[in-house]
Amino acid sequence: MKIKLTTVYVDDQDKALRFYTEILGLAKKTDFSQGSYRWLTVASPEEPDGTELQLALNDNPAAKAYQQALFQQGQPAIMFFTDDVRGDYERIKAHGAEFTMPPTEVTGSTIAMLNDTCGNLIQISQLARY
Repeated sequence: MKIKLTTVYVDDQDKALRFYTEILGLAKKTDFSQGSYRWLTVASPEEPDGTELQLALNDNPAAKAYQQALFQQGQPAIMFFTDDVRGDYERIKAHGAEFTMPPTEVTGSTIAMLNDTCGNLIQISQLARY
C-alpha cells in the first residue's frame, strides 16, 4: 500500500492555494469544480507524482471543529520534512509567513512552526543526523 493523498481543512481554498504554492513552494496538482464543490490538491515539486495534499474547504461542522481544536491546542495539522529547516525557515519567512516557533532543537530533530493563514499550524522538521 501507498499513501497517495491526505487532507488539510482550510477556511478559503483560493487563499490556501496561494499560501501553499507561493509561500511554501508546493505545486498545484489538481483543481476542478463541480457545482459548489472544488477538488484542490498540491504536491511537492520534488515528488510531483508523490503524495498529494488536498486543500479541502472546512464547510463541514465536524471538520471545522477539528481544525479549530488543533489550532487552539497549538498542534500542527500538517508536518513537512526537509533537509534544511533553517534555510526553509529563512526562505518562507522572507515570503511573509508568520512563524509561531523559529527553528528549535528537540529530541531527534529541529522543528519550526508557522501559521498557514487558513486556520492551521504547520510544522517543518529536520531529522537529526547522528
